[in-house]
Amino acid sequence: MRLTTAIKPRPATFKHIEAELYGYHETKKEIRRLREEILSGGQRDDDDNTGAGSNSTRTPGRPTERIATRLMTDKRLRNLEEIVEAIDNIYDSVPDHYKEMINIKYWSNKNFKWSEVANECFVHPNTATKMRSEVITLIADKLGWR
Repeated sequence: MRLTTAIKPRPATFKHIEAELYGYHETKKEIRRLREEILSGGQRDDDDNTGAGSNSTRTPGRPTERIATRLMTDKRLRNLEEIVEAIDNIYDSVPDHYKEMINIKYWSNKNFKWSEVANECFVHPNTATKMRSEVITLIADKLGWR
C-alpha cells in the first residue's frame, strides 16, 4: 500500500530526517528543557539599569507577555517543535504495521538491521525499506523539506 505520491527527498534530507527519528525522544526532552529555561527566566532582557533609582525611566514589567513572546519567537524551540509535530502527525496517520516498524527501527534502542526489522514486522525486507522510504517522504513533505 502506497501512502504518498510526494517527490522523494534528496539523500541528505533523507538522512537528516532519519537522524531526527532516531533522536525523537531526545528532541522532546530538549523542547521541555528549553521551555523550562524560558519559563524560569533563563533568558534575561538586556537591561543595564539594575539600580532602579527614583529617577529611573523604567516602565512596569509585563513578565507574562515577555515569556509568551519568548516561547513564540525562540527559533531553536520553534524548529524542534515543528520537527516533533511533523513526526507525531505522520506517526498518528500511518497504519499500525508502519508504527511497529518505526518503533522497532528508530525507537527501540536496539541497532536492528533492516532485515531484522522486516523479520520483527513479518514483512519482506524490500517491503520494510519501502515503508521506511514512505515514512521519510511523508515527514519531509510535512516539513516542506526537499
